[in-house]
This record gives sequence, structure tokens and C-alpha cells, in this order.
Amino acid sequence: MSDLHEPLLRWYDEHARELPWRGPQASAWSVMVSEYMLQQTPVARVLPVHEQWLERWPTPAALAAEPTGEAIRMWGRLGYPRRALRLHAAATAIVERHGGEVPADAEDLRALPGVGDYTAAAVAVFAFGRRHAVLDTNVRRVLARADDGVELPPANVTKPERERATALLPEDDAEAATWSIALMELGALVCTAARPRCGACPVADLCAWRAAGHPAYDGPPRRGQAWAGTDRQCRGRLLAVVREADGPVRASTLARTWDEADQRTRCLAGLVEDGLLVRDGEGYSLP
Repeated sequence: MSDLHEPLLRWYDEHARELPWRGPQASAWSVMVSEYMLQQTPVARVLPVHEQWLERWPTPAALAAEPTGEAIRMWGRLGYPRRALRLHAAATAIVERHGGEVPADAEDLRALPGVGDYTAAAVAVFAFGRRHAVLDTNVRRVLARADDGVELPPANVTKPERERATALLPEDDAEAATWSIALMELGALVCTAARPRCGACPVADLCAWRAAGHPAYDGPPRRGQAWAGTDRQCRGRLLAVVREADGPVRASTLARTWDEADQRTRCLAGLVEDGLLVRDGEGYSLP
């Protein structure tokens, strides 16, 4: 048993946030929806959309019965709207392959559209209490600091990282699941990327990074994501106009949304290719 277990689990018991996808009352579908929505999106932005989504589509079958365009519309301004398409496709696959019930096995989950190693492990752990390493950005940062003594983990998950995270799991399945959530919560609330609150950390005395004097990250440059003027911003603007319209939106209306004609044309073509928009006469609509 790691010395990190007891203090971190005790801290989590006292400081865990109450979130609708946590706790015994949360359905596996609620957990799965939250994992799709929380990818690169803060909890505060996800909370209202998650609530609306579960009210409208409380089961995978309810979502699968609707057109994909309704999933895109409900996704709203969460960003990265292809996640809505993947979640709709996953719901359809769950109905077709698993009788409408979210599967508990990580391999079955990984076979669903839009589900990678992280999401499969997260749903198996948080919805079904299985024993898997769950390596999101927060968990990786906590383990890099506490165990490796470095400020930030590598850009991509490595085999040694996964092996270390697995080795640190408590033997008991239920405790391992709580441990995974506790690591994530510590990274979100205390061991943050920019301003870690070491004075509030329950494992500060055991942290290798703190013991080393908080050495600065010296790995490859970590580039921030640009936004203004990018294709991502253009696509978001165009999709928002169509999403909020009652019917097809003419190309001339979209031209007033984004001035740069070549970029607008390229982004509209990309949105159609990705299945987020369809050509509808002289305009565009949701699928």
C-alpha cells in the first residue's frame, strides 16, 4: 500500500465536490455523458448542459432515437462539437450491441465510437467501480509531481506512466475507484497547473517535486491553443448561427458571420465533411 493512499483518500472524503455524475445515484449513462463533455471543457460549463441532456435523453436509447442534428443543437457552446456526433453514435451502438445498457467492461467500452483508453477506463471505474488506472491531465500532473518530482508530465501518456499509475492503485476495487477520483479532484482543486496550493495539499510532505524545491518544467515547449482568427473560431461562429436558427440558413447570411471568404468556404466544407452541417438548398442546416 502506498503512503499516498490514506491522506489523499481522507482529504477526498472531506473535500469532494458534489457533482451529478458522481455518487451511487448517478447512472452509467450520466457518467458516460459527463466524460464526453468534460474533454477539454471546465466543469462549470458542463454542469448546465449535462443536466439538460439527461433531462431530455435519460438513456442511450432516447438519444439514439433522435436525429444527430438535435445532439449538435443541445451541445450548444461546449466546443469541439464532433463530440456530440460521437456520443450520438455511441448511444446508437449501445442500443444495437448492448441492449441499451452502457457496458461495464473496458474493452466493450473502448469499442464504442469516440471512446479511447481514458474514457473507457473512466466509465468502467466511475460508473461500475472497476479497477483501472484513469489518466487524465489532472491525474498525470499529480503523479508527475508527487512520484516523479517533475512539474508537468510528458505531452502524451507513456507506458511507464500507465504502469506506475496501475501499480499505485489500491488492491480493493471500490477503494481503487475512489482513489482515482481523489487524484483527479486533487489535481483540479489543489495541485493545479499554474498555481498549485501546496499548503493545502494532503500529500505535500510526501511530494517528490516539493522536496526537490519545485524545479521548473524543462521539457519540450508546451504551446497554448490559439483562438482568435483560427478555423476553430470560424467554424464555431458558423455552426452557432445554424444551430440557433429554426430552419436552413442561407449562405449569404453566413457570409455576414465571417468576412474572410476563403476561410469561411473552407470551414463550411469541413463542417459538412465532419457531419456537423448538411447542404440544404441554397443554405445549410443541422443533419
